[in-house]
Amino acid sequence: MTKAGPGGQTPLRRRLSGPQNRNLWFWVFVGPFALGLAVFTYVPLGWSLYLSFFDAHNTVSPTDFVGLDNYTSMLGNDAFTDSLWTFAVFSLFIVPTTFALSLALALMVNRIRRAQAFFRSVFFLPAACSYVVAALIWKMSIFNGVRFGLANTVLGWFGADQTAWLSTTDPPWYWLVIVTVRLWLQAGFYMILFLAGLQRISPTLYEAAAVDGAKPGWQVLRHITLPQLRATSIAVALLLVINAFQAFDEFYNLLSDSRGYPPYARPPLVYLYYTALGQGQNLGVGSAGAMILALIIAVVTIGQARWFGLGRKED
Repeated sequence: MTKAGPGGQTPLRRRLSGPQNRNLWFWVFVGPFALGLAVFTYVPLGWSLYLSFFDAHNTVSPTDFVGLDNYTSMLGNDAFTDSLWTFAVFSLFIVPTTFALSLALALMVNRIRRAQAFFRSVFFLPAACSYVVAALIWKMSIFNGVRFGLANTVLGWFGADQTAWLSTTDPPWYWLVIVTVRLWLQAGFYMILFLAGLQRISPTLYEAAAVDGAKPGWQVLRHITLPQLRATSIAVALLLVINAFQAFDEFYNLLSDSRGYPPYARPPLVYLYYTALGQGQNLGVGSAGAMILALIIAVVTIGQARWFGLGRKED
């Protein structure tokens, strides 16, 4: 028979609850999040992996095992490989521009001595906006393809012709619309990350640089600020690439209409959406594509982390 310890608790209960019930309070706060993460992330991910090995037309409980056929079908599909190229072009535009803009905003806000909280809130506010709402504003108000659009109105002041921004493929003006809306939505969030990194830099480093004759501006930025922001820069670069892989809302809401989605500028998630939930509802092939995409994201993320030396001890 197990004897109760001090306070009437058994040894097992003491181990579970911890000193002063700290473990209990940990699960009170973390438990709901962990449960939601399991139910809405890990369970669907595991079920998607299961479906990828079956012929799952119009069903989520298939019985016809097909092995790797869904994977070979997806890898041999030109539309899927084209969607990966679309992601590559999108990331080539959005990753460096967001990185540079968010860093510039952080440097500017960090130098402001008055109303810093105001400017920080103003630049961060778009991050709280829905991607769907922002995409519709860009589509209907700013880059509308008729004379009522803001962009065409401004161009008209200079005598330029109206442009169908989202349907013109030569040159591909739709990239301007897609990149600017994503840039507006996420630059403020990454600005906060850079701002937190800047505020951790000791002022004594800048004082020592001034004593050594370093010129304010580029020299200080290159030799002190950027090296001290190395960890933050790596984290921002990783998050930007992962978010670029997951692009869906702005593409779908900007380019789709009553006729469907155009054949150009289909990122992986948009293509998988139409594969799994379109007319064919091929959940097996769609799940295989999702697993391939998840594997690519994992490989790219790990490769980036290794290349940047994330987690490596500083000399």
